[in-house]
Amino acid sequence: MISKPEYDLSAASWHKSSYSAGDGGNCLEVADGHPGVVPVRDSKQPEGPHVVFHARAWATFVAAL
Repeated sequence: MISKPEYDLSAASWHKSSYSAGDGGNCLEVADGHPGVVPVRDSKQPEGPHVVFHARAWATFVAAL
């Protein structure tokens, strides 16, 4: 996870997983268009906080799932 610098995500294009059931459950959204990093947020709180991961760390996490 990256703690600094802050990323301006005000115009980010967020996407929920195609595996999401769409029932308002525990879903994450990721944003495209940020080279080298993957911004992540809780889909139930889109105005809430977000975290930003290095792309390689995110890829490793997703592959482990």
